[in-house]
Amino acid sequence: MLAPVLGLPACKPPPTDAELRRDLPEAELVFASDPIPSPDTEGAVWAPSPQAEARVIYGIPGEPALLALECMDADGELPQLQITRLSPADEGASALLALVGNGHIGRIAVDARKIGGRTVWQGETDAADLVWEPLAGPRSLGATVPGAGRVELNPSPLPGALIEACRFGPDVEPEAPPEADASPLP
Repeated sequence: MLAPVLGLPACKPPPTDAELRRDLPEAELVFASDPIPSPDTEGAVWAPSPQAEARVIYGIPGEPALLALECMDADGELPQLQITRLSPADEGASALLALVGNGHIGRIAVDARKIGGRTVWQGETDAADLVWEPLAGPRSLGATVPGAGRVELNPSPLPGALIEACRFGPDVEPEAPPEADASPLP
């Protein structure tokens, strides 16, 4: 008599959740936008921004700016510098912006942020941080964000002066940058 009762559970396998997975829609794969080419920066210059006193912009005169650097008042905390790479960024994206030149390498975390109806790369860190040193030197350098191309930055004393003023306050007279050595590096 026990044999038929013991045989009942063996007729059907135990339940699984494998059947449930078939009913779930597949998640859409999200890909980054195609990378943009590096912009031509022949004739590009650093200039004071008409938007803010403690801001300089970089680009070809008469065309939209490619990069902006601004000293941010941190409400009693250490002042910060904010860098903006004015190129399209995918919403929700994050990256490292690399500044390479003048014997230094700086990496700044940037996020895709909405500014003026478009999404661009922007990040900030303390003005005293050494990541800003590539911008403070007398020679050209490069700024790169993955997918946003490399911007060749022509030399100018403006970014270095802004960095110094942001670090030490506007009343401090920044030191004159040393003359650039025109001889080729070994």
